Amino acid sequence: MEEQEKETIKEASKEISREFRTLINKNDLDSLHQQQHLILGRIQDSNAVLTHFNEYSEHCFSEVSGDFARNTRLLRSMKADLEYIFQKLRSMKAKLVATYPDAFPDNSKGEVLDLRPNLEQSS
Repeated sequence: MEEQEKETIKEASKEISREFRTLINKNDLDSLHQQQHLILGRIQDSNAVLTHFNEYSEHCFSEVSGDFARNTRLLRSMKADLEYIFQKLRSMKAKLVATYPDAFPDNSKGEVLDLRPNLEQSS
């Protein structure tokens, strides 16, 4: 490009910049800039609080996760034991009913419906 052409483009850019500056109020720009800094500060504060909360939550979870896993295993073991016990009781009752038909009232001889909630199904 020629030197004169570059100078013309530079002057046109300056003129457009001056025209834009007349369209925008400096006080409005300063106010917007101040508001942006205020919002940035609030967002940084919120980010710091959330980061602290996440670290605290991670620490608390690491403290209780072992207990939670152990208790879960214990409950599953207890459930299996109880199911085995109830199976044995039903079997014993069936043998008693077969051996001694008069041992139980008539309404207890039929199939007993299992009214326990299924805790493994998601609601």
